[in-house]
Amino acid sequence: MSVRPETIWHGLLAFVFYYPLFMSFLWMMGAALFHWRFERGRPPFDRPQPLPDTPPVSVLIPSYNEEDNAEETVTQALALDYPDFEVIAINDGSSDATGEVLERLAARDPRLRVVHLAENQGKAMALQAGALLARHEILICIDGDALLDPHAAHWLVAHFAENPEVAAVTGNPRIRNRSTLLGRVQVGEFSSLVGTIKRAQRVFGRIFTVSGVITAFRKSAVHQVGYWSTDMLTEDIDVTWKLQRAGWDVRFEPNALVWILMPETLRGLWKQRLRWAMGGAQVLLKNLGALLLPDQRFLWSLLIEMCVSVAWSYAMLLLATTWLLGLVLPAGALPVVGSPLSPRGSGVVLGAACLLQFAFSRWLDGRHDRGLGRNLFWMIWYPIVFWVINCAATVAAYPKVLMRHRGMRARWISPDRGFRP
Repeated sequence: MSVRPETIWHGLLAFVFYYPLFMSFLWMMGAALFHWRFERGRPPFDRPQPLPDTPPVSVLIPSYNEEDNAEETVTQALALDYPDFEVIAINDGSSDATGEVLERLAARDPRLRVVHLAENQGKAMALQAGALLARHEILICIDGDALLDPHAAHWLVAHFAENPEVAAVTGNPRIRNRSTLLGRVQVGEFSSLVGTIKRAQRVFGRIFTVSGVITAFRKSAVHQVGYWSTDMLTEDIDVTWKLQRAGWDVRFEPNALVWILMPETLRGLWKQRLRWAMGGAQVLLKNLGALLLPDQRFLWSLLIEMCVSVAWSYAMLLLATTWLLGLVLPAGALPVVGSPLSPRGSGVVLGAACLLQFAFSRWLDGRHDRGLGRNLFWMIWYPIVFWVINCAATVAAYPKVLMRHRGMRARWISPDRGFRP
């Protein structure tokens, strides 16, 4: 029995429409369950309960060309409200004055140690160097532009003290540059997507990735899986999967806050999202074989969701291309396909779901980030701006990863940190 072309197109349209709608409500349902089980009745993030035991921690700060942010980041890390900690700043072959800034700070505070790598080796190698030099078992890793909340260590350490099978606890990054449309939309994105999805994934079983900007690791667990992979563009996604496949538990702690800078130019945003997409593609291709291993079935839902998301991006590309060609080709040459981004019909429903998800996340994260509600209006741009960029990045990522030389070192470059006053 043959399938009519119209049926195929209607099926594609339904998939493009219903998949994000279904996932949006699935994430909200999971996040609500997380809130009910783990957050309800807990004290505010700035008033953590005393821990029965406070093991010492090492704060690792890998940096590359961060002379504008290094002093603020390190000073904030040294202000942790925690009884026993050290800070290790790793200067990964910076070509600016990052090394001089770090040495000046180290001369003023004996809790700070500075490691200089002769040349840029990439974030994974910088983290490994810091981990090998760290004196303590718990490693809190943050980025070179991140401002660590003074109480973050308490919230992160609590999980390690509670369960010896916990290998990593990822925190809750908040955007601090909000001067442009891109910055304001990302405020909503990190709440309505990142925070909500991590809560839901924690309830459903496994977390797709820790946040590279703030995660605490058990050093012995990281050592067991071979540390961070130097050939992966997103070392945070890869180490998450390595730990979980080895049987370790990975958790999310919404009260462990860190304030970060994000790109505020389209060029910087595209480079960031393409790197994220390529890193996700590397991890998917590396771990796809787990679908054939019954003892790894706890990861099947994540793998299937990743595969469906990739299929959705290519389906969106196909529909968008067909629609654009239909505008210039003679009538009847191609099926009639409406604009995937048209603010009519299904577009209005998806936009409303996006706003609903943000309003829901405002309720979840309002106590962590005051003023979230002011960004609700800007979230109407999310499907237009970020869906296009993220979808295009996913489509471009897989050919690039397949053509990338196997084992090629992933070195970082100076990122777009947004507009600074």
